[in-house]
Amino acid sequence: MRDKALTPEQRTQRRQQVAVMVLNKINKWLEEHHEKVLPKSPLGQAIAYTMPWWKGLSAYAQHGQIEIDNNLVENAIRPLAIGRKNYMFAGSHDAAEMTAAFYSFMATCKKNGVNELDWLTDVLARTQTIKHKDLYQLLPNNWAQYRPGREV
Repeated sequence: MRDKALTPEQRTQRRQQVAVMVLNKINKWLEEHHEKVLPKSPLGQAIAYTMPWWKGLSAYAQHGQIEIDNNLVENAIRPLAIGRKNYMFAGSHDAAEMTAAFYSFMATCKKNGVNELDWLTDVLARTQTIKHKDLYQLLPNNWAQYRPGREV
């Protein structure tokens, strides 16, 4: 569905048609086997771990905006993981937090198809003059909608 660029509504509909049936079968199997396997066995531990998380694990089938996996996040943070040793010495805890925030903003720009340099240039120029209640407009996922020269 990701490759076909389906809308969240289309994804929800397709998941309702296909995934819910499979998820119901898996859930039924878990419930049936929960009492039949030894709790300390690998299978018993896997079932015991899964059951309390079931609602969250199957939530993607109810909401087309939720991804079935975290591949997009993994791909976005891969450069951070590769350079992890380079970031161990940020200078201070505050500097490390600011670096993490900066990387989050850049990853959000990429995810939303926003040119990072254009976004950063505009945000730095407008940060001092924008009203506190309007700061959400500067977030990368909202920026294209509220950038200067665009009707709101």
